[in-house]
Amino acid sequence: MNGEVVAVLLAGGLSRRMGGQDKMLRDLGGQSILARVIAHVEPQVARLLLNANGDPARFAGFGLPVAADIIEGHAGPLAGVLTGMEWTRANAPDCSWIVTAPTDAPFLPRDLVRRLLAAVEREGADMACASSGGRHHPVCGLWPVWLAGDLRRAMLDEDIRKVDIWTARYKLAVADWPTDPVDPFFNANRPEDLAEAERILAASG
Repeated sequence: MNGEVVAVLLAGGLSRRMGGQDKMLRDLGGQSILARVIAHVEPQVARLLLNANGDPARFAGFGLPVAADIIEGHAGPLAGVLTGMEWTRANAPDCSWIVTAPTDAPFLPRDLVRRLLAAVEREGADMACASSGGRHHPVCGLWPVWLAGDLRRAMLDEDIRKVDIWTARYKLAVADWPTDPVDPFFNANRPEDLAEAERILAASG
């Protein structure tokens, strides 16, 4: 566990490709996808925050604090990053970093935080993101809480919504993971992805 890091689990999307249902609450091998994400991430951090819009009561069984986007209008993952930064500054002032992870990725690496922190330190970077299979995963990132004010201004004053546009202003380290036997950043976005996740789980079991 890293005592300096709060994990912000991003569930602020509309789940359109899953028919509007909360995809992170769908069952995968007898557990919700969200339960699997929590199990992978919780041992790595000091605290967990769920970033989700709508009625927080639907997540009551998980025992996590829930924070809705502080910028309204479904402003995308950056709104979740900002929400996590500002929540951490107010509720976990000893933590100087947040790590963000999507709640539809049931196979997240159990060394996510350690390797992102190492990448920042190794490269003298401001922040870091994950990569696999030649693709960057901007929403799987490590972010310094002290940039909350800069991000708020970028979103409100400049209407910036794309993660890559904002991170281009800073030195971004990248930590890469192998995709064999499974891509740890596999997303269960659609019903067919959920079926593929079941297949992966059965093959690994």
